[in-house]
Amino acid sequence: MKEHEADVEVKVGAVTISTSRWKRFGDVSGVDNVPEDDESGRLIVEELNCVEYRLIPDDRSKIISTLMELMREVDVVVTTGGTGISPKDVTIEAVRMIVEKEIDGFGEIFRRLSYDEIGVSAILTRAFAGVSQGKIIFCLPGSKRAVELGLKLIKPLLRHAVSHARGLR
Repeated sequence: MKEHEADVEVKVGAVTISTSRWKRFGDVSGVDNVPEDDESGRLIVEELNCVEYRLIPDDRSKIISTLMELMREVDVVVTTGGTGISPKDVTIEAVRMIVEKEIDGFGEIFRRLSYDEIGVSAILTRAFAGVSQGKIIFCLPGSKRAVELGLKLIKPLLRHAVSHARGLR
């Protein structure tokens, strides 16, 4: 018997990807250990009642290994940071290496709404989402405003998206 969407339990993990913060704090884990200056990570943890949190550098192998580890424990991972166009920003490239299906509409709608707020600079926004091993990964830019916008899209969609990713729909 298939689970009803309203009955789907969703565990969420958050990952802040920031080489500068990582240089100050090192690897950080645990929802009670979010650095004070990580407003974006803290917002994700609080708004989505995350059960896991990590702070890692913007490094492809570290991003992939952290996501693979978290996906053993959670249904959804929301990252913040490392999505820019700088050569150092590799979050999306790393995530694309492990996703089986991209959720194109997430980035498209994010950029459209971002355009309403910031104008043509939204072209540089690289919000992304995809499915890996039946788990969903959302990648948000590092700014608090971007995370607030992303959460407006993610929160009402969580159970529905997870039920689809699990094959319950």
